[in-house]
Amino acid sequence: MAKSEMPHVAVLVDTATGWGRRLVRGIIDYNRSHGSWYLWIQSRGQETPISLPPRWRGEGIIARIGSRAAAKKIATNGASVVNISAIEIKGVDFPRVATDLSAAGRMGAEHLLDRGFVHFAYYGLKNQSFVNRHYRGFADAVSGVCKECAFYGTTSESVSRKRAAWSSQQKGLVRWLKKLAKPVAIVAWTTEFGREIIHACRQAGILVPEQVAVLAADDDDLLCEACTPSLSGIRLSSEQIGYKAAKLLDRMMRGHKPPKKSIFVAPTGITARQSTDTLAVDDVDLARAIAFIRGHASEAIQVSDVLRAVPVSRRLLERHFQQLLGRSPAQEIRRVRMERAKQLLAETTMVIPDVAAASGFGSPEHFARVFKSQVGQTPLKYRFSIRGH
Repeated sequence: MAKSEMPHVAVLVDTATGWGRRLVRGIIDYNRSHGSWYLWIQSRGQETPISLPPRWRGEGIIARIGSRAAAKKIATNGASVVNISAIEIKGVDFPRVATDLSAAGRMGAEHLLDRGFVHFAYYGLKNQSFVNRHYRGFADAVSGVCKECAFYGTTSESVSRKRAAWSSQQKGLVRWLKKLAKPVAIVAWTTEFGREIIHACRQAGILVPEQVAVLAADDDDLLCEACTPSLSGIRLSSEQIGYKAAKLLDRMMRGHKPPKKSIFVAPTGITARQSTDTLAVDDVDLARAIAFIRGHASEAIQVSDVLRAVPVSRRLLERHFQQLLGRSPAQEIRRVRMERAKQLLAETTMVIPDVAAASGFGSPEHFARVFKSQVGQTPLKYRFSIRGH
């Protein structure tokens, strides 16, 4: 390729989901600021086979490689390849940038543990190593309060199952859900799986989120909002994965060797919607105190403000917080503020003083000191590490 020519890069990912579209956005953002590539993007759903245009001969490919057949088809093209799939296939060793599934599972657990649940379950694909990594991250994180995190598996990831298969799957889900101890918090492998659980709960007369809280392992905002109740989801860093994959591909096309190990990117947070908007707490005063703290995360509240909203003694409040959450009310206030700040840094372009104010910190200087002591990075470095640019 002559130096004056622009590289031709093919992007072969699922563009029918929010995850895939955000990933493409990350690739486009890198290309606009660094790449100057001719991009060919395959518009495809989850079940559409990977394909390139006839006689396409480009310099680079970014693809979600989920099967040996897809890997073989791409390898014969001769272009530099970056794989963005978390699926591990024996003998397929393309350089990879993918979601840190273990970290995503732990993040989902923390979100549900903070709501006081002691019963947990998981719904996903069975006999899949990549799903098992996510499940194990989740199950290990809740093991302190839940000895056995039930797993209900299905063999099909298809969102267009035949009517008979759909009916059978729903009946099995209903039977499983009825057997679970309540209240229970369930993580579902995808948004579609989460929607299936909500539908099965409706069929069984089970209340969501009061009896079953549901958290999707991804966050397709359109489909999550279309649920009744709306579905909470883990915000995967697909835009950052796309950006990092494009950056890696650019280096490879310039002759640099790829890293020997895969690059895994942690999720950015939780989008909390109605399906987890509950507290599995028997103590009404404690539930009100937790709700007050979370509802006033953008304000500079103190424990005294919580006590005015919930008229119990400070000693009783402290004891109940320790028993349920393993931390004091003051520690919970600081935790909620910090989570709010992380979310704003990851998802907005707000300047640091505005982030400090919107997350309840008294001043940007105080915010920066506290953030670095707890996270190990300055707010700006954290933003760069999460967003990738």
